[in-house]
Amino acid sequence: MLIPLGTMLLSAMTSRFTPPTRAQQLAAIGLTTALPPPLQRALEPREDFQPIPEPEPSDWLANHTEVGQTFDQFTRSLPNRPDNHRSKLYLQPLGRFNERDGPGLDQLRRFTTAFFMMEVVVLPPSDWAQNHITSRRNPWTGQTQLLTGDILHALEARLPKDAFTLLGITMTDLYPEPSWNFVFGQASPRDRVGVYSFARYDPRFYGQAPTADSRKLMLRRSCKVLAHEACHMFGIEHCVWFRCLMNGSNHLAESDARPLHLCPVDLRKLQWSTGFDVVERYRRLLDFHRQEGFEDEAQWLDNRLRFIAPGNWSRDTR
Repeated sequence: MLIPLGTMLLSAMTSRFTPPTRAQQLAAIGLTTALPPPLQRALEPREDFQPIPEPEPSDWLANHTEVGQTFDQFTRSLPNRPDNHRSKLYLQPLGRFNERDGPGLDQLRRFTTAFFMMEVVVLPPSDWAQNHITSRRNPWTGQTQLLTGDILHALEARLPKDAFTLLGITMTDLYPEPSWNFVFGQASPRDRVGVYSFARYDPRFYGQAPTADSRKLMLRRSCKVLAHEACHMFGIEHCVWFRCLMNGSNHLAESDARPLHLCPVDLRKLQWSTGFDVVERYRRLLDFHRQEGFEDEAQWLDNRLRFIAPGNWSRDTR
């Protein structure tokens, strides 16, 4: 199954989405009484997780029918899980990465390591995609685009033996088929490969010069798409329960509206998959967000840690 991350159809469909009730949100999280106390508290929504709003006409849920995936449905689907033989996340840069203007590969590695609490390996940049991937000129922007299906097939052939997943990252725009305008990324969970583009996060895509603020915003956007796409590798589908990193997005403004964290439903799915210590994970993410100046997300994490680990947390903890 191929999962588009964020897309824009050339001709939109329409559907009606009704935000879930509180009872439906709690049912999606599932029973937590048998879990360790810190994890139980981490899965309590309280006021820290915003409800998902009714979509605007151009938003993802107005154009894609999604019923949502509960935690119990997720576990019953028998998703891929890391094990002793397939335990690493690999990032494969495709083409040129100018770290003076875009996200640094080491920044992405540090974020991914903290988010998934797994070893992350960044492979040397490769230009093989330029010679083996179908491309076109986007009819709206005139920019070069690469066909995601070709990239996914090439990544599958290069999947390292110890890889849980291999993710291609590129500064070139992507499209999944001729009828689509673009796609932010696409994943094949069964084959454990995915690809995503940072092209539309770069101000130069729109004819603007990069600045210090735009580079910071580009890193934030890149971290979002990286984590979102990698979560699909674990079998985690788009979220309809809360404002969540795993919400689908149809355009850049909708993508920007998503937080950099997972809601309780999807946090539980990822924790079940990897078994991480939720407090340690939040601490490592807090360190990253502080270092990169993502103050709103750092404050959110600090608040959650104070609730999850009362008496064992302070703002100065590193």
